[in-house]
Amino acid sequence: MPIHIYKNTDDLNKAVCEWMTGYINSTLEKNGRFTIALSGGSTPKKLHTLLAASPFKEKIDWGKMHFFWGDERAVPFTDERNNAKMAFDTLLNLVPISANQVHIMRTDITPEDSAAAYEGILHGYFDETATTFDLVLLGMGDDGHTLSLFPGTEIIHEQNAWTKAFLLTSQNMYRISLTAPVVNKAACVAFLATGSKKAGTLKQVLYGDYLPDIYPSQLIKPNNGEAHWFIDEDAASELDKPT
Repeated sequence: MPIHIYKNTDDLNKAVCEWMTGYINSTLEKNGRFTIALSGGSTPKKLHTLLAASPFKEKIDWGKMHFFWGDERAVPFTDERNNAKMAFDTLLNLVPISANQVHIMRTDITPEDSAAAYEGILHGYFDETATTFDLVLLGMGDDGHTLSLFPGTEIIHEQNAWTKAFLLTSQNMYRISLTAPVVNKAACVAFLATGSKKAGTLKQVLYGDYLPDIYPSQLIKPNNGEAHWFIDEDAASELDKPT
């Protein structure tokens, strides 16, 4: 499991863009499409901005990209908290793609119906392939959550469904999320984690006992794919200390 450490978030985001464009192009040499699941939250905003501008924008064959989401807040698309809106504002509206390349988690229907519909989309894309997504971009919260897999939630233990909806009681908000089984079938997963507030949690996720109910990010271990961690020096500050 490669761990890539960079001086700061600017260096990290540039390096991830370089790595992503190389990986996308090498995959497209073998396949006719590239499937990517985007993450929400604040971490990917700068990454999106870089990908949508020169020189990285010109390095990607956008017509062969297919965009999915790792999770979504059940709020309208016009709401600033909506993950899809953030991705459109920072990336998708700025690159040459068509509507049939973008697969959002709907929030204009019930969360349960949205999860069921999304699972159908995923099975349509991936039932006949050896892996699911070519790349899943993930963040990690200060509490060790990733996607909408929060500590102590039932979705952590899901073994079969690829997408689930549930009420996150701590936020009084419904979430729609991919589950560990579908993400662990991906060809590649890339975690981005920055900031000193994540340092202690990151050490436990990477090197501590396996406690996914406390640190859900530990669930993500691709079965036959790669997992990369891209972190800055602040997030890495406790990795060389005893666990």
